[in-house]
Amino acid sequence: MPAERIIDNLEFINWMVIAALATGTFAAVVAGRFLTAATRGYLAFTAFSAAVFAFIAGVADVGLPALASRLTIPFDPSWDLLRGFGHRMLLVAAVLFGIAILRRRGERLFAGFGLGAAALILVTGALSYGGAAVGIVTLFLELVVAAAVFGGVWSAMVLGHWYLVTPRLPEAPLVRFARWLTLAVAVQLALFVAWLGLGAGPDGVPGFGSMVGPWALFVWLRLLVGLVFPLVVSWAAIQTARTRSMESATGLLYINVGTIAAGTILAAALYFGAGLLV
Repeated sequence: MPAERIIDNLEFINWMVIAALATGTFAAVVAGRFLTAATRGYLAFTAFSAAVFAFIAGVADVGLPALASRLTIPFDPSWDLLRGFGHRMLLVAAVLFGIAILRRRGERLFAGFGLGAAALILVTGALSYGGAAVGIVTLFLELVVAAAVFGGVWSAMVLGHWYLVTPRLPEAPLVRFARWLTLAVAVQLALFVAWLGLGAGPDGVPGFGSMVGPWALFVWLRLLVGLVFPLVVSWAAIQTARTRSMESATGLLYINVGTIAAGTILAAALYFGAGLLV
């Protein structure tokens, strides 16, 4: 039964994962541009990668309205067009921001444009699939933190790889990215505990009841593989980056990309398949 419910909702799971990656990557580029000394080549490359992710998320989003009748959770189709518009806005903004970074002109304008598009995607996503008011707020928080973690780990991993080809770069940008990632994963872990304790989600069971039963395996995997392990690895990446062990830091971040991707997929599968917010 759990596997069948996940298969029935693969398109929605795919959208949530890629949308989080696209919006989070763009936000990480903006933070990197204005809050770190990361190189313009790195920032432009990562902005263009956010554009690619936004395109994929937009393609995934196109087919969702026709499949919404499969959902066992509440959904509101009135936000579909605006959500799709947000994906197109983010695609354009990410391309223009990458060009602006290289040309050193118009960066703040396109950064604001892209952040607005990212916010539109996350807000309309929560409005589309959150159900009642409380569900909309909790799903929005879940999407924001998922974006920060998944986009953050991708951006940090790419930056770590940049050091392997440009070894004279100062370590401060990578240390800062790793710290941001560690904080975001810690917040995600705290939300996991809060959501399970409150029974958040359309079919949530209060008092950590979701940690037993038919979905328990997926919940435990989300906790251990998608949250606890990445938190430890992110902390280790900070320590290795501080000592300029950039190959080790990059390797750790590569590992984190895989585990955080798996954790994000599990979280999306549990929401759309089981109605559980984790």
